[in-house]
Amino acid sequence: MTTTPDHAAAATPSATDLLRGRGLRVTAARTAALDALEANPHADTDTLVRVVRERLGTVSVQAVYDVLRVLTEHGLVHRIEPAGHPARYERRVGDNHHHVVCRGCGAVADVDCAVGHAPCLVPSATHGFRIETAEVTYWGLCPRCAG
Repeated sequence: MTTTPDHAAAATPSATDLLRGRGLRVTAARTAALDALEANPHADTDTLVRVVRERLGTVSVQAVYDVLRVLTEHGLVHRIEPAGHPARYERRVGDNHHHVVCRGCGAVADVDCAVGHAPCLVPSATHGFRIETAEVTYWGLCPRCAG
């Protein structure tokens, strides 16, 4: 029997490694939140609270918000805020990708930049700003809602 090495698992740093790499304390709540986001990309806070509680038992909503704030501030998590929907979080950071959001059910999926590297779009005017990233949200209906 031949086995194929799992390169994806080897290429994905553990939550502990990610936290230590940013000089952050490794805590149960932080590792649980990072693991929850790995398993649930684009999760909202309610989902993350539920998943973290399933793993750790009792944890306050405020503790999860605090963890998400710290992880976002240190570039380990990206927060997206589709108009009319709760904030969502993801571990995919640093590549200036975009999102597509379903107007029916609110499902969110990643969309790679169509033009290349960040900011991948050129504004008609910068007003003196040094542009670093561009955020695009595509809106439509997912296959399930489009029926």
